[in-house]
Amino acid sequence: MNYALQKTLELLLIIGLGLLLQKKVAKDDLKGIKTLILSVALPATIFVALLKIELKGSLLIFPLMALVFNFIMAIATKYLLTSSLPKNEGAKKRTLTMLLPSLAPGLSCFPFIIVYLGDEYLALAALADVGNKIFVLILLYMLGMHWYHARAVKDLVATTSSKLKGLFLSMLNEPINLVIIVALVLLGFGLSLSSFPEFLENTIVKMSLIMTPLVLLFIGMAVRIKFREFGFIFSLLMRRAGITFLLSAIFVFLFPALAAPMILFIVVFPQSACSFWPFAHMSAVSTLEEKDEQKKPTFDINFAVNILACSMPFSTILIISIFSFSDFFVNPVVLTVTGIIMVAVTYIPYLITKLKRSNKSEEVVNYNTFFGINTNAHSSENN
Repeated sequence: MNYALQKTLELLLIIGLGLLLQKKVAKDDLKGIKTLILSVALPATIFVALLKIELKGSLLIFPLMALVFNFIMAIATKYLLTSSLPKNEGAKKRTLTMLLPSLAPGLSCFPFIIVYLGDEYLALAALADVGNKIFVLILLYMLGMHWYHARAVKDLVATTSSKLKGLFLSMLNEPINLVIIVALVLLGFGLSLSSFPEFLENTIVKMSLIMTPLVLLFIGMAVRIKFREFGFIFSLLMRRAGITFLLSAIFVFLFPALAAPMILFIVVFPQSACSFWPFAHMSAVSTLEEKDEQKKPTFDINFAVNILACSMPFSTILIISIFSFSDFFVNPVVLTVTGIIMVAVTYIPYLITKLKRSNKSEEVVNYNTFFGINTNAHSSENN
């Protein structure tokens, strides 16, 4: 059996087991499992992966690339991804601008990278995520607060500055960030995992081994899609994925000498699910607006929850599919065609609706003309 297909079936079986456990696991239990993943298993895995690489200045390109991707996706969200929404849906447009450019590789991408590509690429993914976190944790928070103050009934500058300071502290207190900093410092001094006492090295390695199965079980148990607005959200996620394929294709065209694993890494990492952090920022703004008695909220929180609920399974299926047909997706022409098709398909319902509206308006005009009705005359008589 093909290696990629075999690995895919293994991962799907574990996710399927998580689906079977859904009814036995409460939402509060999922929070505990998520904490275990993000505070123990994932930091241990990243720590082991980072200490296996050779520290070079050229590695800084990965966080920079991720940050550039975030900015490009933010522009694409404004001009392409929100174009299907009516002009009066400002709250939803701002919600999408916060969520769609963000990435959550920890739960949606890292477990598959380590299975299909190995520790080296997981380390590169962890470094790339540094750039993504700068965008998600700091820049999106500032954007959310900018929108809030632009629309606020009351000015709360002191509260915002204190929250921004708290945001920097929370970034430093996050275990994954601390692990990356410690690992890079150790690498700078020429130390590796083997430099640790044997009992400590074995403990860290054993903690890292639980990461992939634990994340896959979590994905299976956490998937609870709300079908309200599902079609529209699915269309948005597909358009987001299509644009991402096109960006990956451009990069591969620019650097044709890249090895197949690196191409897969460049294709897969940006396909990560939307991050939870922008939702946390939007919730903070929503809390301020409740105190501020704002009648027209800046963000649509329920819409954001539905996007997050759909984003995780969508990205998981997409990433597994890419790795399962890896020979297919390392071709930049295939990436380009796939991206164009995915984007084009999402506009079909929008164009059909527009055509139906134009046909209805033409029918009304023809009806009025046939019966000799002059709407302008009626309006002038009323005036």
